[in-house]
Amino acid sequence: MGSPHRWRIAGLLACAGALNYADRAAISSVFPLLRAEFQLTDVQLGAIGTFFLWSYAACSPWAGLLADRISRKRMVVASLAAWSAVTILTGLAQSTTQLMVTRVLLGLAECAYLPAAVGLVADHHESGSRGRALALHMCGLNAGLIAGGALAGYLGDAFGWRVSFWWLGGVGLLLALVCWRWLEDGPLAANRSLETTTRRRPITAQLSTLLRQPAFVLLATEAMLMAVGTWMFFNWMPLYFRETFGLSLAVAGFSGTATLQVSAVTGIALGGMLSDRIVKRSGRRQRLVLMMACYLVAAPMLIIFTVPASMAVVSSVIVVFSLVRGIGMACETPALCDMLPSDERSTGQGLLNMLNTFAGGVGVLAAGALKQDFGLGGVFAGVAGLIVIAAGFAWAASRKMPPAVATAVTA
Repeated sequence: MGSPHRWRIAGLLACAGALNYADRAAISSVFPLLRAEFQLTDVQLGAIGTFFLWSYAACSPWAGLLADRISRKRMVVASLAAWSAVTILTGLAQSTTQLMVTRVLLGLAECAYLPAAVGLVADHHESGSRGRALALHMCGLNAGLIAGGALAGYLGDAFGWRVSFWWLGGVGLLLALVCWRWLEDGPLAANRSLETTTRRRPITAQLSTLLRQPAFVLLATEAMLMAVGTWMFFNWMPLYFRETFGLSLAVAGFSGTATLQVSAVTGIALGGMLSDRIVKRSGRRQRLVLMMACYLVAAPMLIIFTVPASMAVVSSVIVVFSLVRGIGMACETPALCDMLPSDERSTGQGLLNMLNTFAGGVGVLAAGALKQDFGLGGVFAGVAGLIVIAAGFAWAASRKMPPAVATAVTA
């Protein structure tokens, strides 16, 4: 398959990924409206994010295993159509229970996307371009957080919180049709057909093999630690800006996502290019060394949340923090694909998704519980310690990186 075509596939998946994250992020920008309509406490607001993350976590390993066995294109399209339909249903919720149910359903629908999408990108890109291709996809994810937060805040102020969910869901259904027409499976799709599934290793044996790989376990631990802080930021930053600086829903939704994600997109793009260059020059282990260095530089910046500061100062520090952290985080998925063969990458990504979202759900709920005693600023500052520990696990994973695996990608 020609190079331009495989980059078009990466670009289309970046658009799908943007919508994936926009749909999950939109709800945090309308927390004040939900709190007023359904009389929710801070812990209940945290539970909205946690219910999504834990349902996402519960099925992610099975989604990854399935994506290593059937058409990844079909999984992407099916997941996109399903979560878009659930997003429309969210806008119809009339009670707290119905709202929580739609968050659970959203997690179940969205969990099938990322393992299949990451595997599909990696199938079309060898190690020398994989970092850039996966960074493009990750940029889409992060851009979706900005768009979802800003759109939901704007429409919430103007028309009520429900309209943004109907709009995002409708766009998703249209994009599902586009993906069905233009996405293609990679060179190894035939090996994942349903007809060959019975000849593959048992699921338990495949999971056991992954969990016995020291590099994978260390990388998964790093990812879990980062996920706790990441999901705290995603879920609570818009409310922090609204309560601390008295912003409108639209401005708080934009500020709470854009300060984190605009620079994150830049950092991820830089990280993808840097990590590919490092791999070509010094070997695959150096992706994880770059990750460690970026985390150690970024962590001390979170002290800004412990001192009085203007919105301009806080926003500026968050931008720099997110840029540096983004460079490091861009190394995570390419490193995962570097250490696993093609028919195990979606399973590995699914396991990472399970661990990340379970840890993220704990973090979101903990932030809601700790908010009254420490404030959101104190909670955010505490994330620095988790990032430093994650840096140590990234370095340890670099020391355990296995020999090169086959990529099976056409030029």
